[in-house]
Amino acid sequence: MAAEDIRLYPHPLIAREGWPFVALSVGLAVVATALDWTVLAVLLWLAAVFVIQFFRDPGRSPPVGEGLITSPADGRIVVVGKTVDPITGKDSLKISVFMNVFNVHSNRSPIQGKVIETQYFPGAFLNAAVDKASEQNERCAMVIEDPQGRRLTCIQIAGLVARRILCYVKPGDSLLRGARYGFIRFGSRVDVYCPLEAQALVSVGDKVYAHTTALARW
Repeated sequence: MAAEDIRLYPHPLIAREGWPFVALSVGLAVVATALDWTVLAVLLWLAAVFVIQFFRDPGRSPPVGEGLITSPADGRIVVVGKTVDPITGKDSLKISVFMNVFNVHSNRSPIQGKVIETQYFPGAFLNAAVDKASEQNERCAMVIEDPQGRRLTCIQIAGLVARRILCYVKPGDSLLRGARYGFIRFGSRVDVYCPLEAQALVSVGDKVYAHTTALARW
């Protein structure tokens, strides 16, 4: 998908990735209702409601301020600390966002910039909340550089239930901050590796929202 398409992707309320699942779940519920299969219909409507809430993709407003790095995902902060960026090999400030199945799972660029590198790593499907998931789980990494030449790395990580990481960008694509660049289905995590001099603005346990919450400032 071209960078222009990502920038112009509207706020659809339901993520484009979810429409086949929504159509299937609602269709089955409608059929069961029409056939008067009451118990099955109730279960299917509950499943349809879950599918719709999972794939919801609301519009978001960015925080006000200079040099802000915004959250790439909704969820809860599970890691804030210094470590080595596994892609660039540089000392970095790592901030990890864990998404449960009730969070919005559309992933957004934390900064404006140009995609320098993307890498996919096959792996396991451990609970994404545990720290070793960063090294052992299936994941997809994106390195992005802002107009001032500063770089950070975002790594989408599959979780215990997640089996599908979608990353729409490739090297050379340009992203606005908050642009949708990927999606992870059914519980997962995103690790952000900022330059070591960046100032963390969140703590472990904080709830964050994609494009709305500032994770750090550089």
